[in-house]
Amino acid sequence: MKNPAQMADDKFNTDITMNGNLNLVEEWDKVFPQSNKVNHSKVTFRNRYGITLAADMYIPKNATGKLPAIAVSGPFGAVKEQSSGLYAQTLAERGFLTIAFDPSYTGESGGEPRYVASPDINTEDFSAAVDYLSTRNDVDPERIGILGICGWGGLALNAAAIDTRIKATVTSTMYDMSRVNANGYFDSMDADARYELRRQLNTQRTEDAKKGTYALAGGVVDPLPADAPQFVKDYYDYYKTGRGYHSRSLNSNNGWNKTSALSFINMPLLTYSDEIRSAVLMIHGEKAHSRYFSEDAFKKLQGNNKELVIIPGANHVDLYDRMDVIPFDKLERFFNNYLK
Repeated sequence: MKNPAQMADDKFNTDITMNGNLNLVEEWDKVFPQSNKVNHSKVTFRNRYGITLAADMYIPKNATGKLPAIAVSGPFGAVKEQSSGLYAQTLAERGFLTIAFDPSYTGESGGEPRYVASPDINTEDFSAAVDYLSTRNDVDPERIGILGICGWGGLALNAAAIDTRIKATVTSTMYDMSRVNANGYFDSMDADARYELRRQLNTQRTEDAKKGTYALAGGVVDPLPADAPQFVKDYYDYYKTGRGYHSRSLNSNNGWNKTSALSFINMPLLTYSDEIRSAVLMIHGEKAHSRYFSEDAFKKLQGNNKELVIIPGANHVDLYDRMDVIPFDKLERFFNNYLK
């Protein structure tokens, strides 16, 4: 009979494999129609923390040779069946091999406990996607880009700052999750307010520890109060209606666990963004409440291969799924230029 140490070694040897078994939905369950111009399949890959991620892969039909590839994720609290899948499928129609992945602890991806976010692990998720793409025979490993939507825009910039294999990065309607968690919207919180937030979150940790469960913060507010801010109404219009509702989406349902904000408060995501040497394109809506995140982040970027595009009249959520608003021609030109 094996001793505990030998059993642990066997388990480790099993766990270091790059693929894991997940219960993946086979039928098309996206909030957008399936394209007849691309082939779709499910794939899995593992990050450095041992979490198996699930992704939808889109490949242009009749594609040959090694293709440029793009990994897509976001928005924060969404799943790959929503906005990121739409971006991925549309870019595949334009000649790129793409994957839209569920971040760790969410959607069809693995990780326990469920519905927790981490500035470190979720940055790693992007690099794990690059790992996966780099090993495919139909991908040129020198032509890999990433695209992050909403909160995953800030995480994409953080990934680009650390991962030199990423040759081009796009952020769409970006949130800096560290900044908004630490400072509140429009930097309205002072040190006392931040201390009170920490106190509340750590009190919640104690409650979670006592109960052995993780309390959820709730997704987009429902029913919608009449006096809700316009951007909350915009979120409701996407996540809580037929336009974008999905049964696995955190924002459409019960949200992140309440203590997810803790790590973002203390770990600024964009500390080294001024050291990104690869190309970056940032797009944001003129009317978005979150526009200042992209504008301020862009000011820190260095080099002549960085660009900020403001879409006239667009709000934050318009860039989730409005095909007449998202500048896909611009995205195609950018990726073709820098993934060549």
